[in-house]
Amino acid sequence: MKTWVKAVILIYLSLLFFGSFFAVGALWTGALENSFPFISEIEIFLYYFFAGSIGGSLRHLYMFCSHYVNDELDNYREWIMYIFYPIFATGTAIVAVTLIQSGIFLIEFTDFEHTPYGPISLAFFVGFGFNRFVNKLNAVSKDIFKTNRNKEQGEQETK
Repeated sequence: MKTWVKAVILIYLSLLFFGSFFAVGALWTGALENSFPFISEIEIFLYYFFAGSIGGSLRHLYMFCSHYVNDELDNYREWIMYIFYPIFATGTAIVAVTLIQSGIFLIEFTDFEHTPYGPISLAFFVGFGFNRFVNKLNAVSKDIFKTNRNKEQGEQETK
């Protein structure tokens, strides 16, 4: 991988990581609501979004630095992972919290004086382990949406 590509990826992931912290701070203090009044209606989803972004960018910063130190950044196809996985992690974090709050996944959050630390923490973990979460989601969706033919094959295999 060329040096300029490595620099762009490192700057991009760093901006995403630190920018997400800055955005959470702006949400927390209410600075964004002064400029954009509609923010209050979607504020909780923005917390999940930025928590997923922090998790996804942290993991990929770690992976990028580990591969850089070990001189393993020779696959040009991997750059796409460093760019897009943190973006995918943001939306996936929102979906994960929504699935849990809907009752589909049986996890219960504890409220701390109307502050959703549990869901925000989960959004971070989903962002950090984005590909693992998507693999689990894929396995669950396969189980939920089995066709009759798939169910019969599964029953025959267990006999």
